[in-house]
Amino acid sequence: MHRSLRLVVVAAIAALSLQATPVSAATTYEAESATVSQGAVESNHAGFSGTGFVNYDNTTGSYVQFAVDAATSGPATLTLRYANGTAVNRPMAIAVNGTTSTIDFPGTGVWTNWQEATVTTTLNAGANTVRATATTANGGPNLDRIVVGTPSAGGTPVQANGQLRVCGTKLCNQNGKQIQLRGMSSHGLQWYHQCLNTASLDALANDWKADVLRISMYIQEGGYETNPRLFTDRVHNLIEQATARGMYAIVDWHMLSPGDPNHNLDRAKTFFTEIAQRHNGKNNLLYEIANEPNGVSWSTVRNYAHQLIPVIRQHDPDTPILVGTRAWSSLGVSDGASETEIINNPVNATNIMYTFHFYAASHGTDYLDTLSRAADRLPIFVTEFGTQTSSGDGGNNFTRSQQYLDLMAQKKISWVNWNLSDDFRSGAVFTEGTCPSGPFAGTSRLKPAGVWIRDRIRTADDF
Repeated sequence: MHRSLRLVVVAAIAALSLQATPVSAATTYEAESATVSQGAVESNHAGFSGTGFVNYDNTTGSYVQFAVDAATSGPATLTLRYANGTAVNRPMAIAVNGTTSTIDFPGTGVWTNWQEATVTTTLNAGANTVRATATTANGGPNLDRIVVGTPSAGGTPVQANGQLRVCGTKLCNQNGKQIQLRGMSSHGLQWYHQCLNTASLDALANDWKADVLRISMYIQEGGYETNPRLFTDRVHNLIEQATARGMYAIVDWHMLSPGDPNHNLDRAKTFFTEIAQRHNGKNNLLYEIANEPNGVSWSTVRNYAHQLIPVIRQHDPDTPILVGTRAWSSLGVSDGASETEIINNPVNATNIMYTFHFYAASHGTDYLDTLSRAADRLPIFVTEFGTQTSSGDGGNNFTRSQQYLDLMAQKKISWVNWNLSDDFRSGAVFTEGTCPSGPFAGTSRLKPAGVWIRDRIRTADDF
C-alpha cells in the first residue's frame, strides 16, 4: 500500500516463536505474530483474520518470517492470504528453509478484498523457517496469514488423472484412460473477478465437485487489451487457485469481437508465451486459444492456429491445446457449414482438440446431430454451453440440455457450463448480489440454471 513516510521505520520486530500444533490437516499462522522486517502490523482494512495483518514497507527486501513446526517431514502446501489494492503485481520470494520460489500477488481491486496464493513445498520434521520477501520496490501485499497443510491424500480430479493428452478422438489421462471433465466457466474477468474468490472456488471444488475451471479472459470489451499486465496476473493467480484445489484450469483467450482471431495474434503470442513459460511444470492446464471465431472462414482460423501453436510449444510441449471453430465455435453450423471442413482440412498439430459451443434454447437438433457426428471423427471439447438462449439469457430448456449432456456422457465429451457469476442474466448461476460474500455452497443463492447444473456436476466422475 502507498503510505506516507513513517517517522519510524520498523526495521525488525522481535522474533516470536509461534505456538501451533504440528502440521497435520492445516495449521494457521497469523502474520501479526510473525517476525516482521520493514513493515508494520495494522488493522485498518476489514476482513482480516486474527488481530491484524502486516503492511509491508514499499521497499525491496521487506519480509515476514514464520516459524513453522511440522510433525513429520514431507510435502506441504503454504496458502498465503493477502490483499493488494493496487493494479500492480507485488511478487514475493517464498523461502522455506532457504529454498526459494517466487509467487505472484496480483491486484485484488481493493484492500478489503482478501485472496489466496498457494505454493507446494517440503517441510522438515520439527522446526522450519518460512520467509515471504518482497522482490520489488513496491514492497509486498498486505499479508494476513499463512495456512500450512498437507496435500490431499487423494481424490481430486488432478490426482486421479494427472497430465492429460489427446488420444485419438478422446481426452485421456496419464494412464491412457478416456475421461470426461465437467465444470464451470468464469464470466469475464473484467466484470466478475469478485466472483472468483477463496469461498467461491472452495465451493466449486468441494461442494460442486467440479473437475475444471475455465478462466475466461476477454481480450476486448474492457479486457486484456486495456491492461495486459493486470489481466495476465489475474490469470496467473486463478491458475494457482485451481491448482491448489486439484482442479484442471482452461486458460480461455476469450476473443469475440472482432471475430477474426488474427486481429489479436500478436497479443496472443505475448500472453501465451508468458503463461506457458510460467506454468509448463504443471499437469492441470489446457490452453483455449480462440474462444469464438466468427465472420471468418475455417482456413483463416486454421492459419491462426498454425501461427500460435508453435509459439506455445516452444515452452510447453505437453499441455493440450483447444482450437476454436468457425461461426462462434459451432463447427461451422451457424454459418450453414459442418464439421466436414475440419475433417478435410485439420490443424497440422498434435495433442489438440476442437471446441464446440451450444445454448440449448437456441440450438436444436441440427447442432446436436453435428456434435454427435463430429465426436466420432474429431477430438471435441465443449468449452462453453448454456441451458438458455445464445445470449446467455432467457428461459431454460432443460429437456434439450439433458439430451446434450446424455450425448456427451456417452461419447466422453468434456464440458464446461457458462457461467460462475452473479450477472443478471439467467445463465449466471448465482442470484444478483451474491458476490463477493456468498454463500456459494449449497443452493440458497442459485438461480434455476445453477441448481440444475450443480446437480449434474456433482454426479460421480468416471475416472
